[in-house]
Amino acid sequence: MRLANIYIEHPTLSLDQCFSYRYTQEELQPGMRVWVPFAHQRLVGFVDSLSEISEEEAARLPYQIREVLEVIDHGPLLNEELRALGKWMAQMYVASTISCYQSMLPKLLKPKAGKAHAVMEEVAYFDHVIDGLTPRQREVLSEMEQCGSMPAVQYRRQYKSVARTLIEKGCVRIERREKQATLVKGVAQTASHTLTKEQQAALSALQQGEGHSVVVLHGVTGSGKSEVFLRYADQQVQQGKQVLFLVPEIALTPQMQRAVEARFGDGAAIYHSHLSDQQKYEQYQLVAQGKVQVVVGTRSAIFLPFARLGAIILDEEHDTSYKQENAPRYHCRDIAIWRGRHHGCKVILASATPSLESYARAYKGVYQLIEMKSRIHQDLPPVEIVDMGAALRRGENALLSERLREAIAETLVRGEQVMLLLNRRGYTPVLRCIDCGEALMCPHCDVALSYHKEEQRMKCHICGYSRPLPDTCPSCHGTQFRYLGIGTQRLEEYVRTCFPQATIIRMDSDATRRKGAHEQLLRQFSREGDILLGTQMIAKGLDYENVTLVGIINGDASLKSGDYRSSELTFDLLEQACGRSGRGQKEGRVILQAYDCEHYAVRCAAAHDYQRFFAAEMNYRHLAQYPPYTYLSAAFFVHRDARVALEGANHALAALQKQQICKVLGPIALGRQKDVYRYRVILKGKDRMGQAQLLRQMFEQHRRAKQRARMEIDVDLLLLE
Repeated sequence: MRLANIYIEHPTLSLDQCFSYRYTQEELQPGMRVWVPFAHQRLVGFVDSLSEISEEEAARLPYQIREVLEVIDHGPLLNEELRALGKWMAQMYVASTISCYQSMLPKLLKPKAGKAHAVMEEVAYFDHVIDGLTPRQREVLSEMEQCGSMPAVQYRRQYKSVARTLIEKGCVRIERREKQATLVKGVAQTASHTLTKEQQAALSALQQGEGHSVVVLHGVTGSGKSEVFLRYADQQVQQGKQVLFLVPEIALTPQMQRAVEARFGDGAAIYHSHLSDQQKYEQYQLVAQGKVQVVVGTRSAIFLPFARLGAIILDEEHDTSYKQENAPRYHCRDIAIWRGRHHGCKVILASATPSLESYARAYKGVYQLIEMKSRIHQDLPPVEIVDMGAALRRGENALLSERLREAIAETLVRGEQVMLLLNRRGYTPVLRCIDCGEALMCPHCDVALSYHKEEQRMKCHICGYSRPLPDTCPSCHGTQFRYLGIGTQRLEEYVRTCFPQATIIRMDSDATRRKGAHEQLLRQFSREGDILLGTQMIAKGLDYENVTLVGIINGDASLKSGDYRSSELTFDLLEQACGRSGRGQKEGRVILQAYDCEHYAVRCAAAHDYQRFFAAEMNYRHLAQYPPYTYLSAAFFVHRDARVALEGANHALAALQKQQICKVLGPIALGRQKDVYRYRVILKGKDRMGQAQLLRQMFEQHRRAKQRARMEIDVDLLLLE
């Protein structure tokens, strides 16, 4: 009897095992999807392996072996490499194997029951020539024979009545097939400028870095890191290999895409979350069929089915967006390193502010370290810190100090551009009743609602709940409210009153919801914008030579967070934002408004001194035994009843009392989100795999005890808040 060992589509960790089904389909292979009976349901399964047992062995089993109902695919969806990667992820991140496979595939291919299907299209194909054709019919048929095929819509539009006649005569046939992505054809452009000595040295180090599969390319903003890894990528493509460029956010994708298409000419597969399901499917197929040499994408592009990877490049590698928020909670950097080892290619971690984990490994020689300390055109821009506490005491405005407002005016008079960074969207984060002092809260989360003036609505930035701006306070029916804090909408409103003639463009998650909005706004700023105002999405990767002033509002706000990474996140944001100024031939400058002006993260960013910040922050991490000196993992216990969630956390703590692998912290109440209460237990220690194994044991004990709280797992916890 032939057996298929199959993971069913339910991603719960309690079902993380293969179920055996007999099969008769000759085409069945590992990596294909099938329909199978499971309990009283008809579910999609994913074939892991094939085996055989005798009829006698099957008869002795304590259960009846059921049969595969139907094969879905014509070939394996995941190759042997990606199936091995999925199993590694399941162990590494304590997740079900099927959830790892599902995370790798576009929605139209996920091992999951659903009604979504690939879009079909009609295609006209040349078939054969017959006698008796008119000269025009022979001419059209000759053109069709040369091109082979074309979309039927184009064929009918181009050849009109002749098209119909040739179909009727059987000379041209119409077939339905899955809609395919169209590659943008272009002519590859050779790099036109000469590398600086530092760039050439960095490229040579990449080429000669034997023994290191992972490279930290640390270069100050504007040092030309992109040109270095583009030239290295070009060399790999010339050798017939593929290259993956990863960026942390969609806002950076258009700029990287243009650079790649200009360099490689044949276009590139683009893969990110703002594509439709059909577009993702089409781009996935381009890679699977080997039709593209380069890919530009965000986090999920790391799973594309490459056959001959020559390089993986993580631009802005420090960015927390590379960590997946939902199970399986993988880090893109880990997946890149695993795939780099499998393909024997380099993984380049590029950043002006590398993560402490990456830089520490490079510092110790585990990774290769390449430093680029100078800008190509100008020196790094001088940074002026404005003490906002003192400014407020002088009666200045809390949004723009007099110094920053004067600098903006001077910059606009010269016909140059300005960027203003405020890392909080909306109009104001808190609306408080003047009479009773109560803030308007989200009914589903323990957070205040943010006021969005453009829509006259209050919104929760966690669950998305929204309501109209109330006329009266829900608690005391008072009619007057006080705005506390500022968001990008409020800043935009104030800047417009100060500079009514300026063209101001706001870029935050509210302004970029529409498909293609990122690229449209950036193009508008490049052509006609005076001031680009936005959240952290404008702080990294953008390169505009006419931007000579960057203003940072509330630059130290993230230091108020209780997260152990707050200093690192603050330094990264400030240094990246400072780097947007003076990237061309014109001198740039930065004005940084802050309240805690003496904090080392603020001072080091103003001095563009990563090494000093690294030393100070590593000293703090060593004293507190935080990563990279230890690993942090967490178990979350979630339920609509706070008592049930706490009970689940306490039960887990009791099970951890005798273990000696790590320290245990908690349970810690995280407050209500989306109508559920959350408690967290943190594991802290030096044995990463030991933590993963311990968390898997905790889950099994939690399941056997039939605890009502849902248990969620995050290995390598990145942020505490």
